[in-house]
Amino acid sequence: MEQENHELFLPLIDEENICLPLPINVVSKYWNIELPMAEAIETAKKYSGFSGSILIEGIESAERHGLTCKIINSSLSELKKIIDSGIPPIVILPGIPEITQHASVITGYNDEEKTIIHYIQKGNQEGEQQEGAIPEDIFDKEWSEEGKLLIMLAPSDILSSVKLENDSSDKPNRLCFISERLNILKNSSESLESLKQAIELDPNNSTALHLLGAMMNEQNSSECVKFYEKCLEINHRSYLTYSGLGNFYLKKNQFEKAESYYSKAIKINPKRSAKIYKNRAYLCEKQNKNSDAKKDLKSYLKYLPRAPDRGIIEQAIREL
Repeated sequence: MEQENHELFLPLIDEENICLPLPINVVSKYWNIELPMAEAIETAKKYSGFSGSILIEGIESAERHGLTCKIINSSLSELKKIIDSGIPPIVILPGIPEITQHASVITGYNDEEKTIIHYIQKGNQEGEQQEGAIPEDIFDKEWSEEGKLLIMLAPSDILSSVKLENDSSDKPNRLCFISERLNILKNSSESLESLKQAIELDPNNSTALHLLGAMMNEQNSSECVKFYEKCLEINHRSYLTYSGLGNFYLKKNQFEKAESYYSKAIKINPKRSAKIYKNRAYLCEKQNKNSDAKKDLKSYLKYLPRAPDRGIIEQAIREL
């Protein structure tokens, strides 16, 4: 008889480090593999001053200790198949305001309620696993902003028994994760090289195209536009790409173009970034659209209530 609820039970863990992110630690312990925190703490010394997670460090630690990894572009139906094969997938999702992205472990799904169940560590005293159920359609929309990236960590025999839709995306996606690490370490030329290799392997890898566009944008190169546009041809829901194009045209003082791209990003996900509203408010003000600018500044404070510049923004709202 078909179960209505397809759920995996994961260990409750709250230990993490930038080089041993919580999702990697949870999934490794699910397979009874203890990743040494001391090793992660030592590795983290290379990244002093960096506050995010470096997923590739956690992945490589898990691989050194006996697990196998695949980083693929997936789908909702495949995600369910992976769960039913006993593997808890890690997905890349949009972050909450001002966090670019976050990795989340999926522990199950409920077809009857049409929900996807996330592992959430609340650090609650009872020691119970906390879970968050998200409606399937909302999950799918948000996941698509990140090209439906999925990380599978499992013993090799279990991993090889799962037939994947897009196995060839693993190597290019891994090169993207490696490139991000190199970028954090300020090795720009090697980081670019990794992305170019990823695109050679798969010219339609939207993550690699976006990251290459973002690096070119940082260097103020108008070359970024072609990579961003190619990314949007493949993933028309890439929020970060629309936002990146907005930033590029803002720097070029092309206000209408910048505003248009920011608006497209906001339409995809109005809650993803507070700063985008502040940027758009500036553009509106430059075009004498004061009531639009005022609305955007209010949205900025709504999504970032503890904004360090709150006083200045409140003053600007009064004056508009």
